[in-house]
Amino acid sequence: MSENGLEYWQDEAPGDLNPGGFVVPTPAPPERTPMASIVFNIALGRVAHYASLPAANDALLLVPLEAAGLVDDATMRDYDTLAAILAGASNEQTSNMTRKTLGSVTVTVNDTDNRVDIDAADVTWTAATGNPIGAVVLCYDPDTTTGTDADLIPLAKYDCAMTPDGTDFVLTIADLIRSSSAA
Repeated sequence: MSENGLEYWQDEAPGDLNPGGFVVPTPAPPERTPMASIVFNIALGRVAHYASLPAANDALLLVPLEAAGLVDDATMRDYDTLAAILAGASNEQTSNMTRKTLGSVTVTVNDTDNRVDIDAADVTWTAATGNPIGAVVLCYDPDTTTGTDADLIPLAKYDCAMTPDGTDFVLTIADLIRSSSAA
């Protein structure tokens, strides 16, 4: 299943439909048009800078949020830190679907299409369990060696419905974010 530039599925025998309703993956088409559900107001115009990982110990993180209590996009976009997101009605899914640090992050200036393309390696939660997921939030951590959720800057939220059932949960990232402007 693919939404917002991310494909996800749970491991099952080929062709089987699992209880969560996701079909086993087939190769992705070569072109995808990714779309974050929202870009947080605090991150507008800064996503490419944060994704370039400008500090010595910084990282991009994916934080799974539970479906129950997930606030609407109009409310969510006004939060300036992960701490603010979690202080509201939204809950982080922490059973075993913990935060994931994105690997192989690339930022490419695409002069042909007048945009910046940001990509990362796929993410897997092994033997995922816990409450159903309604979204994942992409956050910038300016210093992975210190700090708190109040230091994590939310960049984008991706709607992502999934009920963990003990199988692997894979997010295939096909262009994490594309940033462009009108001429």
